[in-house]
Amino acid sequence: MPIKTAAIIGAGIAGLTAALALARHGIRSDIFERAEALTEVGAGLQISPNASRILDTLGVLDTLRPVWLEPKEVRLVSGSSLRLLASVPCGSFARERWGAPYGAVHRATLQKALLAAVTANPLCTLHLGHDINRTDANGLNEIGGMDVDLIVGADGVWSRTRALVPGAPSPHFSGNIAWRFTIPEVSASSVLDRTSVTAFLGSSAHLVSYPIKEHAAFNIVAIMSGSSASHDWSATGTKAQREHLLRHFSGWNDAITTMLERQEQATFWPLYEASVGRWHNGKDVVLIGDAAHAMMPFAAQGAAMAIEDAFELAGMVASHPLTEALDLFEKHRTPRIARLRQRAALNQFAYHARGPVRLARNFVLSMRPPQKLAADLDWVYGYRAMG
Repeated sequence: MPIKTAAIIGAGIAGLTAALALARHGIRSDIFERAEALTEVGAGLQISPNASRILDTLGVLDTLRPVWLEPKEVRLVSGSSLRLLASVPCGSFARERWGAPYGAVHRATLQKALLAAVTANPLCTLHLGHDINRTDANGLNEIGGMDVDLIVGADGVWSRTRALVPGAPSPHFSGNIAWRFTIPEVSASSVLDRTSVTAFLGSSAHLVSYPIKEHAAFNIVAIMSGSSASHDWSATGTKAQREHLLRHFSGWNDAITTMLERQEQATFWPLYEASVGRWHNGKDVVLIGDAAHAMMPFAAQGAAMAIEDAFELAGMVASHPLTEALDLFEKHRTPRIARLRQRAALNQFAYHARGPVRLARNFVLSMRPPQKLAADLDWVYGYRAMG
């Protein structure tokens, strides 16, 4: 029979979405978060139609609509010449083609919207400041005062819940570094588009820019190869690391290199990914989001996959016996994640192309109209999660 209760480890996007999705089926959950408060970690993120459709079903999208930006298009631009290489239309086109909007928002804004919905739901209970060392059912029972039918590990790339899943994925450094920062719109360079998501492409590096409407600022992410494997996602980087950043972007348009030189508060994020492995223990523990499949951001689908995971897991445990549901969940989700990893790898190859490969990339992109590029993404953005 379907479960009645769940314990969710982690109150990030995956965990909060899971709580709301389970509550939609009448399943009570306790969410355990080690932090004393949910702070503004990270910067902007893109919410594609496959995820915004779920947020709408969960009653969260109405909170985001007044504050987020629906970009006019996603643009690929040369980092040196600023020439437009290709674009995918968004805005009203996204609503018409994929049946849901494409939005850009600060990560904290999404988290706050999810948190407000969780707080208002009587079937969801959030426990902050709980650094849980025992992530087994007995340990959670002692804290939550409940009988736990299911433990959901939504505790990110450094998940402790993985220890309960034999053969679970393990994290490893990807060889890539992300520098993240925001720039007030009033002082931003004119090369940054005020209406769209723009990916500036260069040799072995790229930079993504888009407005964060609710902060009147631009979100900037610069990604390149690197050798540091620190676990700290909020460091400002050493002098040597900053010099490494500027070397990767030397030869780019002067406006972009000047922007990077002036960023004293840019945060240095080593990018980790998770290996292929099992997502559940065959009994009562399951991993979702980055805990199950942390991947590179080259397809801009990290948050979307966490949201899809949470929604589809809830639907399956609400309609099947638990052990069957967990097996169905993993078998259903892993092919999609594998395909997205392949897409991200292809994007990385294309975005960071050098020499003759770069010239060939530019030619191929120039021959593909926006509607054709959009059609290539139907399997991503048009996906309708089962819940």
